[in-house]
Amino acid sequence: MKTMRNFRALLPALVLLAACSNPSGPSNAQSIPDLAQPTRRAPSDPASMKASFSPVVKKAAPAVVNVASRRVVRQRVDPFWDFFMGGGAPREQVQGSLGSGAIVRADGVIITNHHNIEGIVEGNGDITVQLADRREFPATVLLDDPRADLAVLKIDTKGERLPVMAIDDQEQLEVGDLVLAMGNPFGVGQTVTNGIVSALARTDVGAADFGSYIQTDAAINPGNSGGPLVDMDGDLVGINTFIISRSGSSSGVGFAIPAAVVKQVVNAALGGGHSVVRPWLGVKGQAVTAEIARSLGMTAPRGVLVAQVYPGSSADRAGLKEGDVILSIDGQAVNDEGGGAFAIGTHKVGDRVPMQIRRGERDQTLTVRAEAAPDTPARDERVIKGRNPFDGATVVNLSPAVAQDLGVDPFAGRGVLITRIGQGYALNAGLRPGDFVREINGRPINSVADLNAAVTAQGRAWNVTIERQGQRITARLVT
Repeated sequence: MKTMRNFRALLPALVLLAACSNPSGPSNAQSIPDLAQPTRRAPSDPASMKASFSPVVKKAAPAVVNVASRRVVRQRVDPFWDFFMGGGAPREQVQGSLGSGAIVRADGVIITNHHNIEGIVEGNGDITVQLADRREFPATVLLDDPRADLAVLKIDTKGERLPVMAIDDQEQLEVGDLVLAMGNPFGVGQTVTNGIVSALARTDVGAADFGSYIQTDAAINPGNSGGPLVDMDGDLVGINTFIISRSGSSSGVGFAIPAAVVKQVVNAALGGGHSVVRPWLGVKGQAVTAEIARSLGMTAPRGVLVAQVYPGSSADRAGLKEGDVILSIDGQAVNDEGGGAFAIGTHKVGDRVPMQIRRGERDQTLTVRAEAAPDTPARDERVIKGRNPFDGATVVNLSPAVAQDLGVDPFAGRGVLITRIGQGYALNAGLRPGDFVREINGRPINSVADLNAAVTAQGRAWNVTIERQGQRITARLVT
């Protein structure tokens, strides 16, 4: 536990000490310090640290960077072009993004947000990192993790050792702890704001399916994304990622990705990985509401009511059943699906994790083995070519591993998912990433092999059925 927690209660005493150095009182004029020319010195203990955040900033600021990206995107003239009408010729547009980051290894390894560099990994843009001393370097992407909204960058320092910010994934943050948000809001340059931890383990804020966010009232604005949330030791306890605001500016409701997730992503990148392998529970459920709690005889609404258990998953083998209520995983309370995914996902593959559940009127503990999501059916990903409606589309067999990587529902059933639309007929046909291909000319499509066989058949007219956001759409497309 850090020692800086209860500063605020010491403030009145500190003010009194600063104003009077003689315990007998101000009657002796010589005992009153010259307030016009105060002596500046680094605080030496927790109480004196309250007088200024300057020592913390001096330690942390050299490791804070600006991240600028520039990418080329293809857009339709009408962004609301209807699926049934086909599309017009797309046009290219250059888009820029300005964010922040933190140096986490002295040879130039940097952590930032995925959304700061989104689209760059396809090779249609570039990334520039500006250090605190204003030097600029081109950066490459070591690992991009859209699910956690994190990316690891690397710059070539030519052997120079850079200032580093430690990732403190052991800090036991509490609501009310002092924190600093550092970054480059609105592109004005490196800036520091202070506040407190407003809440912990926010999983129901709609940002991603994997996350348990730190909420803070430290001012976070556009451009702060990817910058560090810093504790009073100058260590990184989170990466600022988004805000909730009606105006688009800080309203005191900002969110940061916890250091445990940051370290997981950085370690994966430094280990040579191009993606993060996270354990998967294999459960679909819903938060226990007050009404559900009453129906189950629970005294208060808590936990996740299990609706489905994926056959053969770690949860299935641990003995979890439909109708069970997951109360906690490894001692961490779970109140929605996102919380469960986070609680198991931050463990290492192979860990044995206790899970407390309620079954009927009794609480009991199961032991779940942390395992990666299965990649079955086999991952068959390819770009479809030829004169057919899917020309230029990248498709893949749906498996729990693919679903986890892409943030889609692994319980959607077997099928083929469109992951990317490139140059080709598919771009003008109205197909989109995230569409499931269900039928072609009345033939069910259960695999990429099925789709490839269907589109290589002779023909120029195609009845295509896709599933988009839970709704089936059928259209006749002519090539």
